[in-house]
Amino acid sequence: MALDAGDAVEAAPIALADEAMGVNDREQLAAAGAVLRDRINRFWMSEGVTLVDPATTYIDADVAIGQDTVVQPNTMLIGNATVGEECEIGPNSSIRASVVGDRCRVVASTIEESRVEDDVEIGPYSHLRPGALIEAGVHLGNYVEVKNSRVGSGAAAGHFCYLGDADIGADANIGAGTITCNYDGVDKYRTIIGRGAFIGSDTMLVAPVTVGENAATGAGAVVTRDVPQGRRAVGVPARLLPQQESGSD
Repeated sequence: MALDAGDAVEAAPIALADEAMGVNDREQLAAAGAVLRDRINRFWMSEGVTLVDPATTYIDADVAIGQDTVVQPNTMLIGNATVGEECEIGPNSSIRASVVGDRCRVVASTIEESRVEDDVEIGPYSHLRPGALIEAGVHLGNYVEVKNSRVGSGAAAGHFCYLGDADIGADANIGAGTITCNYDGVDKYRTIIGRGAFIGSDTMLVAPVTVGENAATGAGAVVTRDVPQGRRAVGVPARLLPQQESGSD
C-alpha cells in the first residue's frame, strides 16, 4: 500500500527480535507474556532479589521489591504490590495490590489489598482480605483469615481464626478457633479487642462487642456482652467472673 501510494519504504532495525513478535492468538499471547515475565524476573535478580525458581515466579510490571528479599517457587506478585527488604515470600503465595514491609515472612498465603508492616509472620495457609492492616511484629499462623481489620503490633493469632471487621490491640493473644461473629444476616458489626487481651480457644465474639485491655475469655466462651478492662468472661453465654481483690491469690 505504501509503495502504491508512492511513499518511501525503509527497514527499521530492531535490537531484540521478540520486540516484533506477533500476537494473533492465545498461544502467541502466552509466548509474549513469557518473554515479558523473563525480562521482569531478570531485572529484579539484577537488583538483588533472589528468585529461587524464576520459571514459577510471576511478577507484574508495577511491582516493587526490596533488596535481599527471597521469592520462593509458585509465587505471584500482582498489580501494584510492594514488598520490602529482607523478606521471604512463598512458596505458594500470592500478593495483590498490597504493601508488605521489611523482614516479613509469608508462607503459602494470600494477601489482597492489605497493608503489612515490618517483621510480620504470615502463614502457612492464611488469607488477608481487602482492608486488613497488620502492624509490626504480628504473628498470624495456620489458617488465619483477616478482613477489614486492624491487628495491633505484637499481637498473635496462631491457628484457625476468622477476624473480620475487628480492631485488635497490641500484644493481644487470639486463641485457636476464635471467630468474630460480625454478620447477623442483615448488617455487619465491629469487634474491639483491647491491648494485651487474652482470647481463649474457640471463643465466639458476637459483634458488636468489646473486650477491654488485659481482659480474658475462657475456652469456648460465647461473648455477647462487653468484657471490661482486666475482667474475665467464661461460659455460654459468657458471664463475668468475680473480680479478685487486690493482693489475693
